[in-house]
Amino acid sequence: MQAKTIETLKTDVLILGSGGAGLFAALHAHQAAPELSITVAVKGLLGKSGCTRMVQGGFNVALAEGDSVTRHFMDTIEGGKWLPDQDLAWTLCEKAVERIHELENELGCFFDRNPDGTMHQKAFAGQSFDRTVHKGDLTGIEIISRLAEQVWARNIQRLEEHRAIELIPADDGSGLAGVLMIDVRTGAYRLVLAKAVLLATGGGPTMYKYHTPSGDKSCDGLAMALRAGLTLRDMEMVQFHPTGLLAGSQTRITGTVIEEGLRGAGGWLLNGQDERFMQHYDAKLERATRDVVSRAIFTEMREGRVTPHGGVYIAMSHLGPEKVRKQFKGMVERCADCGFDLAAGKVEVVPTAHYLMGGLIFKADCSTEMQGLFAAGEDTGGVHGANRLGGNGVANSTVYGGIAGDAMAQFARQQRHYKEPLWSSVEESIEHHNRPIGRQGREQLSNIRESLYDLMWEDAGILRSRQSLGRAEIKLKELAEQLNHVAVPDADRAFLMAWHDHLNLENLVAMSQVIVTAAQARENSRGAHYREDFPDAGDLMASTYTCVQQSSTGRSSVQVTNRPVRFNRVRPGETLLDQDENLQGLEENLATPLQHDHAPVTS
Repeated sequence: MQAKTIETLKTDVLILGSGGAGLFAALHAHQAAPELSITVAVKGLLGKSGCTRMVQGGFNVALAEGDSVTRHFMDTIEGGKWLPDQDLAWTLCEKAVERIHELENELGCFFDRNPDGTMHQKAFAGQSFDRTVHKGDLTGIEIISRLAEQVWARNIQRLEEHRAIELIPADDGSGLAGVLMIDVRTGAYRLVLAKAVLLATGGGPTMYKYHTPSGDKSCDGLAMALRAGLTLRDMEMVQFHPTGLLAGSQTRITGTVIEEGLRGAGGWLLNGQDERFMQHYDAKLERATRDVVSRAIFTEMREGRVTPHGGVYIAMSHLGPEKVRKQFKGMVERCADCGFDLAAGKVEVVPTAHYLMGGLIFKADCSTEMQGLFAAGEDTGGVHGANRLGGNGVANSTVYGGIAGDAMAQFARQQRHYKEPLWSSVEESIEHHNRPIGRQGREQLSNIRESLYDLMWEDAGILRSRQSLGRAEIKLKELAEQLNHVAVPDADRAFLMAWHDHLNLENLVAMSQVIVTAAQARENSRGAHYREDFPDAGDLMASTYTCVQQSSTGRSSVQVTNRPVRFNRVRPGETLLDQDENLQGLEENLATPLQHDHAPVTS
C-alpha cells in the first residue's frame, strides 16, 4: 500500500479517547477556542466506552468543614509512598474543588446530598477524611452521561469506532504531525493530521487474570507512546483493587469491582474459614490502602484459607440489610445477578487489576516531550506515585482533561500550518499492522491470552521476586514470538475482530514486558509494587522513580533508568498540616465507621 493514497483528514485538535479526560478536554478546548475544529476519536462509541463510566465509588475533593486541599494533598503523597510528582499531586487536589462545582453547576451532574443540602461525602480507604463525592454507587455513569450530552450539543466532531495505532511524527522532526488510525467499521486506514493531539485512551491492565477495565482496553496509548520514543514512568506500579467479584472462571463478571465504599462503610473481609483477618496485617483493618488489603487477601489465598471459588468474602449484613440495600443499591443488584446476597449474606471477592499508576511523563499543562502531543488521565504517570487513593482516579481524569483542553486550544491557535507527516513512518506502521492478515500460523490467540493472564497474575502481580519476574520475562518473550505465528483470516476487514484481538494482544504483551522490566529494576517495595526478596521501602529521602524507553534495537526491547523524586513541597517525615489538623485527622480516621456519617439523600 502506498501511504500517500490513504484517506487523510485534518482537525485543529484531535482527542484520542472519550472517557472523563477526553470529554472534559473537548469541552474546555471548545469553550476556549470555539473557532477551532475539534474531533474526538474513540475505539468504541462515545459515551459507551472506556473506564470512567464504570466508576462506582466517587470523586475525592476537599469540601467539608475540617477538610482542606492540604490534607487531601498529604493523603495523596503518603498514599503514593512519597513517589508522586508533588506539583502534579497538588494541582489534582486544588483543581478538584473547581472541577466538582463545574460538574454539578455547569454540566448538570447530580450527586448525593446530606439532609442539610451539602454534598454527601463517603469514607474511602487510606484517607484521613471522608471526602468522596458520589452518585449512589453509579458515579461514573452520571459523569459520563452528562459530559457526553454536552459534547453532542456542541460542534465537536466524532470519529467513533476508530482505533488509533501510531503517532506519526513530522518529517522535519519538529514534533507530532498526526495519528494513523483504523476505521473498525471498514478496516480502512485513515491518517488524521492535527495541530494538537491529546492522548487520553486510558491504561487498563487487562493483561492480568482478574481485571476490572472494559474488554476494549489494551494500553493502546501507552504502546503508541513507547513506540514513538517517549518516556514512561512508574510502570511497575499496577494497582489491584482488593475486592473484585469472584463468580467463577466462565463469566466476564468475575473481576469487576465491588466498590471500596463498602469497606469504608464498615464492611468486613472474611477468609474461607469465616474469620476476619485484616487485624493481622494493618491497624486500619479493612480501611487500609488498596495495596495493603490486596496483599493481605492474596496471602490468605496463598495459604489456603479460601472460599469455594478460591478467594475471600466481603460481608455487610452486620450493618443492617435494609441500610445496605438503600446505600449500595447498584452493588446489591449486581451481586444478586450472580447469585450473591450482598445485603444479608456474603460475597466472594478476589484482588483484581484495576489501574496503572504509571504512564507517560507529562507537565502540569499536560504537554509532553513531543511538541504537539498532550496527555491526561490514566495514560499519564506521576500524579499517584506508588499507589492511587480510591476516588482520586476520576478526579485526575477530569482535572487534567480540563487543563489539557485549555492548553491545546492555546497551542493550536498559535500553529499556522499542519505539519507534513513522515510518510515512511506511516508506511512502516501499515506494513506492520497488515502482517498478521493472511499469513500461515499454528498458534491460537485464545491460548496466548490465557497464558498471558496466568503468568502476569502468578509472576508479576501482587507479590513479586527476582525469580518470578525472571520467569515472566522469559515467558513474555515466548508469547511475543508465538504472536508472530498467529494467522488472521484474509477476509473483509470490516469489523474483523480477529485482527483487532491480535492488535490488542500485541500491545498487552509489549506493555507487560515494560511492567516486568520496571519491576525488576525496583529493588525495594513501595505501594503496589511488593518484592518478597526486597520487602523494605528503602531510604525515602533517596527515592527514585523508574523511567522506561524503547531501546534503539527495536520494538521488543526497552531500557530503564532511575530519576530522583523532587521533594519541592514536603519531605518525608514532614507534614504541611499543623498539629491541630493532624489530631483532627487522626480522630476522624479512627472513628467507628458510619458513626459520623449521615445517610445520603440520593439524587
